[in-house]
Amino acid sequence: MRLRSLATAAAVIALAAPLTSCGFSYATERTYTPAGGANNREGVVDVLSAVVVSGTKGSGTFIASFSNNDGAEEQSVTAISGVSGSDGATIQAAEFEPVMVPADGLVNLAEPPADIVLTGEFTAGDVVPLAVDFGNGERIPLNVPVVANDFGYWEGMDAS
Repeated sequence: MRLRSLATAAAVIALAAPLTSCGFSYATERTYTPAGGANNREGVVDVLSAVVVSGTKGSGTFIASFSNNDGAEEQSVTAISGVSGSDGATIQAAEFEPVMVPADGLVNLAEPPADIVLTGEFTAGDVVPLAVDFGNGERIPLNVPVVANDFGYWEGMDAS
C-alpha cells in the first residue's frame, strides 16, 4: 500500500510540474496600461496616455495625465520638446504656463483641454518622440502617437 501511495504522489507531481511552470515574466506581473497613448512610469511623475491631438498637418495639442508619486512636494511640468524624423525635423512647443501637479495628485490635460500647442513635421497617424521636462530637473522621453482631432475621445481637443 505504501508503494501505491508513493506512485500516486509521484504521478501528481509529474503532472503538476508542466501545468504550473509557464516560465517567468508572467503577463500579470508586468505593468500594462491598455490605452491609445504613450505611458512612462520611470520618474517621480508618471506620464500617462500621452497623445498629440492634431486637426491640421504640422500642428497639434499635447494631451496627457500626470500622476505625482511624491507625497511631499508639488511638481511642475515646465517644458515639452522633441525631435522627429530621420532628417532631424524638430517639433516646437509654444510657450505655456507650467502645469502644477500636487503632491500625490493627478492632473489631466484633457479636462479642460490643454493649451500646450506643438508645431513641426507631423500629421495624424505619426508617432513622434517628445521629452517632458519637470521643474525638479527630470526629463521623461516618450514616443507619442498623433491622433486626429475628430477621433473618439480626443474629438475637439486640438487648441492649435
